[in-house]
Amino acid sequence: MSTTLIWLILGACLCLSELFVPTAFVAFMMGISAFIVALLSLVLGNLWLQALSWLLLSTTLILLSRKYISPRRRRSKMRDAVLAETITEIPPGKTGRVLYEGNSWQARCDDHKAFIAADQRVYVVRREGTTLIVMPENILHS
Repeated sequence: MSTTLIWLILGACLCLSELFVPTAFVAFMMGISAFIVALLSLVLGNLWLQALSWLLLSTTLILLSRKYISPRRRRSKMRDAVLAETITEIPPGKTGRVLYEGNSWQARCDDHKAFIAADQRVYVVRREGTTLIVMPENILHS
C-alpha cells in the first residue's frame, strides 16, 4: 500500500470522526492536513518528512481555525444591570442565591464578614464563573 493511499485514508477517517465526535475542528483540520500531505507524498519520498509536514500543517491549521473560525465572545451584560435581589440569605463567607436578570444565580458577598438577609437588594460587583459576587445595597450607601 502506498503512503499516498495511507494519508488519504487517514485524512478521510479524521474528517469523518469530526461528524461523530465534535472536537472543535481539531480532527477535521488534522484530516485536511493529511489530505495535503497525501499530495505532498507524491513529491516527498521520506516518511519522516511526510509525518513532520503533517504535524506542522495540523498545528498551523488548528491555530488558524481557532483564530478565524471561533465565535467572538460577547461583551457581558454585567455592566448594564447591576442590581439583584437575594432569594436566600448569604452567610459570611458562604454562598446563597440571588435573582439577577430574571434568573436564580449562586452568589457570595464580596465582604467575607458581611451577612446578607433574604429579600434584600444587592449590587452585583463581578462574576466568577457561575457565582455572582455581590455587595448589600445598604453597605454601599452608608
